[in-house]
Amino acid sequence: MNIAALLMAAGSGSRFGAAQPKQYLPLLGRPVIRHAAEALLAGGQVTRVLPVCAAGEEARVAGLLAGLPGVLPPVVGGATRQASVRAGLEALAGQDPAPAAVLVHDAARPVVPEGTIPALLAALEQAEAAIPAQPVADTLKRAAAGTVLETVPRAGLHRAQTPQAFRFAALLAAHRAATAEATDDAQLMELAGAAVRLVAGSETNVKITFPEDLDRVAAQMGQRPLLPRVGTGFDVHRTEAGRPMVLCGVVVPCDFGLEGHSDADVGIHALCDAIYGALAEGDIGRWFPPSEMQWKGADSAQFLVHAAGRVAARGGLIANADVTLMCERPKVGPHREAMQARLAALMGVEPGRVGVKATTTERLGFTGRGEGIAAQAAVMLLLPA
Repeated sequence: MNIAALLMAAGSGSRFGAAQPKQYLPLLGRPVIRHAAEALLAGGQVTRVLPVCAAGEEARVAGLLAGLPGVLPPVVGGATRQASVRAGLEALAGQDPAPAAVLVHDAARPVVPEGTIPALLAALEQAEAAIPAQPVADTLKRAAAGTVLETVPRAGLHRAQTPQAFRFAALLAAHRAATAEATDDAQLMELAGAAVRLVAGSETNVKITFPEDLDRVAAQMGQRPLLPRVGTGFDVHRTEAGRPMVLCGVVVPCDFGLEGHSDADVGIHALCDAIYGALAEGDIGRWFPPSEMQWKGADSAQFLVHAAGRVAARGGLIANADVTLMCERPKVGPHREAMQARLAALMGVEPGRVGVKATTTERLGFTGRGEGIAAQAAVMLLLPA
C-alpha cells in the first residue's frame, strides 16, 4: 500500500512555556520533531513524510529533518490544526501518485511504539479510519472554580493518540466537506458517518505538552542503550577528461573528472559503503545498482542522504565520519571545509563530526600516476541494542 504521513508541526506550543515551539526542543541530542519523523519511518511502511509547519518555519523544519529518506519539503499550515491538516492533504493530493492511506501524527509525539503502525494499517483493511487509544483508568471529575461538580463515568472512555490512520480519499473528502471545527481528524470521519476502529495505544506514546513530559520521555528513551557500530568503505574511480570533478559533494575546479555510472563522487561512495557496512545492509551497489539507468549521471548526494536515512530508520545516529582521499591532483586542502559542511548537511549532523583529509601516494601506483582517485572512509554509528 502506498502510505504517506503528515507530520503536524504548525502549533506554537504555548502551554509548554519555552522560547520556541516544543517540537523544536532538543531531546537526547536531536530535536523532538526529528524523533517523530524517524519513528514514522522506522518500520518501513511509510514511504513519504510531509511536514506541515507555521509560515516562516519551512527552512528550519527542512534543516532539522535533513537526511531522512522520503521527507518532502514542508508546506505551510493554517490558523487551526484542521486547516493545517487540510493543507497537507491537498499537497499530497497533487502528487502522482496520491497515497492510498495517510497517517496524521503530532510532531510533539517523539515515540511511535513498535507495532502501532502495522496495527493501524491492518484495521484500515476493514474500515476507513483507525486510531490508537487507551482506556481511561483514572476516575474523572467535572469541576468549576476549583470545586468538583460531579464524577463522570469512565466506562467506554478512551484517550486518543496519534498517528491516526485513514484511507486518503475518505479523509480528504471529509475535510473538504467540513463545516465546523473538529477536535481531531477521527471526529471528522465520525461526523461523515465513517466507522473509526480502535487499536491498542501505549503509555510510551507521550505528547509533549509540559516540561515534565520532555523529562519523562527522555528518561524513557534513555533506558534503551545505544551500542557503537563501526563501518569502513573503500572506492576507486578512473580519471576521465571532460567530466566534472566531484569530491565529497563539492565540484572542484580541475581539467579532468572521474569515470563512473553516476557522478563518480569517490568520497561519498566510500562513505556510503562505510555506513551500509556498519548497518550490515550491504553496499552502495545493493541500493543503487550501476545496471539501472535511473542512476546514470546521478548526484551521489542522494545516495548519502539514503544511507543516513537508513541509520535514522533504525533509530540510530551517526556519531562521526572520516574520509580520506588519495590523489596527486586536485588539491583538496582549499576545499576541505566546504566538503565537511556538505557531507554534514547531507547526513544531518554537525560539521565538527565529519573529517575530510587527503594524502598522496608519493607518486606510486595508479593514484600516483594520476590514473584514478581512491577514497577510504570510516564511520561510527550508535544503534539501539
